Amino acid sequence: MSNPEAKKPGWRAVVAALKQRKTAYMLLFGFAAGLPYALVLGTLYAWLSDSGEIDLETMGVFSLIGLAYAFKFLWLPALDRVDIPGMRRLGKRKQWIVTAQILIGAALVSLSFIAPTNETIGIFSLLAGLAAFASATQDVVIDAWRVDVADEVATIDILSTVYQMGYRIAALVGGALALFLAERTDWPTVYLTMGGLMLVVGFAGLWAPDADAKAMRALEADRGDDPYGLREAGQIVPRVRTWALVAVGLLWGWALVTVGVFMVRSLSSNPESRPDSVEFISTMGPLIVIATVVIPSLIAAWLEMMRIKGRHTIPAQITDDDEIQTGHYSSPYAASSSGARAMDHLYRALVLPLTDLIGRLGWAMIIVIALVLTYRITDAIWGSFAYPFYLGELQYTKDEVAVASKFFGVGALLLGLALGGYLLTAIGRMLTLTLGAFFAAATNLLYADLARGGAVVQAVADNTGFTWLVVQLGGDERLSKLMMAIAGENIAVGVAGAAFVAYLSSIVSKGYSAVQYALLSSLTLLVGTLGRGALGQMIEEQGYFDVFILTTLIGMFAVLLCIIEWIRQARNANRAGVVAPEAAASPAE
Repeated sequence: MSNPEAKKPGWRAVVAALKQRKTAYMLLFGFAAGLPYALVLGTLYAWLSDSGEIDLETMGVFSLIGLAYAFKFLWLPALDRVDIPGMRRLGKRKQWIVTAQILIGAALVSLSFIAPTNETIGIFSLLAGLAAFASATQDVVIDAWRVDVADEVATIDILSTVYQMGYRIAALVGGALALFLAERTDWPTVYLTMGGLMLVVGFAGLWAPDADAKAMRALEADRGDDPYGLREAGQIVPRVRTWALVAVGLLWGWALVTVGVFMVRSLSSNPESRPDSVEFISTMGPLIVIATVVIPSLIAAWLEMMRIKGRHTIPAQITDDDEIQTGHYSSPYAASSSGARAMDHLYRALVLPLTDLIGRLGWAMIIVIALVLTYRITDAIWGSFAYPFYLGELQYTKDEVAVASKFFGVGALLLGLALGGYLLTAIGRMLTLTLGAFFAAATNLLYADLARGGAVVQAVADNTGFTWLVVQLGGDERLSKLMMAIAGENIAVGVAGAAFVAYLSSIVSKGYSAVQYALLSSLTLLVGTLGRGALGQMIEEQGYFDVFILTTLIGMFAVLLCIIEWIRQARNANRAGVVAPEAAASPAE
């Protein structure tokens, strides 16, 4: 991943770089990454809402397919080491990118032939889940491809900027354009068109450049049998590392299977006989968080403590052997087989980044994980119900939602990101992070007001002249009310997003930046995604107003954690003799 502190390229440099074939493909791949995310985790709920047969609790359970994005870091090691039979000649990364894009296109096209009803929701969710899984896989490989093909002309910063351009274009195509098309045709036509578009992108990807496979294999050979230094003196012995890796893998596997079984049972049952979503979240939700976050962190902490104390570690005399130094491994700690080297790779990819975080942060990791799990929960947990709220509850048209939520909403989000970037430099990271959490939670009250008729939001829009402006541009007073609420939330989410990316970037270490960032950013989706089924049931039983009050209160918990983390960083900075707490770039430094 690129250094967040690096200077961003100007537009002239970006345009000039588009002459490079790899940069043009980066734009295309950014589009391919953004389109399925918009269609599967956003626009699809407008289709479900329009169907009139799918209740909100079912939509909440359906949204658990988003866990594919939350756990995508789990299969990153396999994508890095495994080749698809018959596809290897395409390139190390490209074989997975093209395959994922074709799977996404096929899944979207298949969805167009199925009407979402209570009888078909099972196969419908299976196809959507396949698209989400392929999309998350594509995201991971595209990130690796971007690093592999970057050079002095198409730099990593330019490629990252172009990727974001493609991603934002896809958000408009999969959001606003899809809604416009659905208003004038129907949803099957929309998804048939979008699926065909993804198949075209996958076909075009066959000619994309890729990293030199021969050079990469030669580099791997030069690294020897211990490329990560896991078998050097003072490192945990392979047997203990293997058991730790197996334990973490089983815990993550159990969590995925548990959620999968709940989804299958819920989506294949009638509303009267399906498992209770609130009961599942209240009983299994905490266990899933414990299995995926708490226990793996404790295992990582134990491994780090053993390494520091010198227990279960490789003795120095073993690694001083001449045979070890020359690469002729004859000791019991040597990677004597491809299986042992594969275990080293998995350990380095999944467990070692966690032990590094624990080693640097210590007990503060509890605060960090709690903050990561809760910071974006307010917008993550109710995002799947946005279209049902706009189209079903408030009775706006698809065209109105497209204009307000996508065109105007994306502009407000970009404004929030720009404001967040300014605040980071003007008032510091932690204050911006705290304010972002507060306003992201508080703007849920705007939607609570809309659920009660929107009198307050309408009064603000009228008195600020916003209603007059919307009317002059062809809208009406009713549309200005929705646009005002969306603007408030998106600006707040933009500020929070900019601050949160800066915070995560300050937590990760350079040696494990890609994996640690993927792990932490994935955890931000975990709690919100798990809670959607229960939230849908709550909307059905109590209505939207109570839900927005609840999400506001949940968001305030993240504000409290921000303040605690702010105090912790300030104390660490003071102990280190730093005058201004914000001068400390990272609590780990």
